[in-house]
Amino acid sequence: MPLKDVQLGVDVLIFQPDLVNLYGCFVGDETRIGPFVEIQAGVRIGKKCKISSHSFICEGVEIADGVFIGHGVMFTNDTYPRALNPDGSIKGGGDWELQRSTVGQGASIGSNATILPGVRIGENAMIAAGAVVVSDVPPNTIAAGVPCKVIGPVV
Repeated sequence: MPLKDVQLGVDVLIFQPDLVNLYGCFVGDETRIGPFVEIQAGVRIGKKCKISSHSFICEGVEIADGVFIGHGVMFTNDTYPRALNPDGSIKGGGDWELQRSTVGQGASIGSNATILPGVRIGENAMIAAGAVVVSDVPPNTIAAGVPCKVIGPVV
């Protein structure tokens, strides 16, 4: 799989370069990327992050420094995804509105969490495995569930 038009910082480690799909993105110094990860155009990954295997980081996502992304984490960027326009034509790049999401410094997202479009995850927040994040998560909180809700402070 390709590494196309990617800006890699110093000492970035991609564990199996043939098994990732990175294009048009920026990856900060000392970040670690596992196999079967896709990072799309326009994504910015900070320094010293860990992106675990089978994760998908779509266009419109910005991840700050020191963030942990567990296995199989899925970001989304389209609030109303459809294959077709109302007239029956296949949707193209100009037929939807990109929704941006951010992950604050030091945050942690557990395995198989899904992050819906337009969400902000605060600094040092912890998202439980399997959570579906539908709204912003404040800094220094733990959030879990479907839909995801704050369950307490990070201690």
